[in-house]
Amino acid sequence: MGQEDTSTDSASQSLCYLSRYFRERPVTGPDGHSYTSNEPRPTATHPGLPVNVRVLERIDQTVAEVVAYTREVNPQAEPFSDDSVNVYRWCVENTVHAPEAQQLRREVLEYRHSLEHAVAAGETDVIRPHRCPECRTFGLMWDGHTRQIRCTNRECVDDNGLGTVVDFARLAQEHVAGKRKLRQVSAT
Repeated sequence: MGQEDTSTDSASQSLCYLSRYFRERPVTGPDGHSYTSNEPRPTATHPGLPVNVRVLERIDQTVAEVVAYTREVNPQAEPFSDDSVNVYRWCVENTVHAPEAQQLRREVLEYRHSLEHAVAAGETDVIRPHRCPECRTFGLMWDGHTRQIRCTNRECVDDNGLGTVVDFARLAQEHVAGKRKLRQVSAT
């Protein structure tokens, strides 16, 4: 691969930011320790957690998914050091000689994770620059209420007349495929 792939850097940076952001900032909502209400509560026997546990679980799931992919592609991969920030670098190093289809799968996985990490950290504007896979317009938005990616083009609806919903995996697949196609065109 002659060109440097930036999706690994992006996914690593997003994971690092997500990890650091939620470890350094206390939770202030009803799911966290800082929430107080006027309702009587029993005395706490343990102090509240200063982090959002769902985010920590998300980070653990992400690392587990990358490790599982790497072990599937390369059963002889070097041991993983449990350093979540460097999981993508470790993955690339251990799958660099994998068949092209497996490397494509890795790129899609990394890009999907970078989008998911950004949205989890509140950076929902990462969705807007992508085209809708159905109508090819730039009408995608993150819907915080349903926690889905939706196309805002009124013409882009499913059989029931509801707006198109796109998942992170499909968006990542479309993006990586387009990027690869662009690389092939520019190489010729």
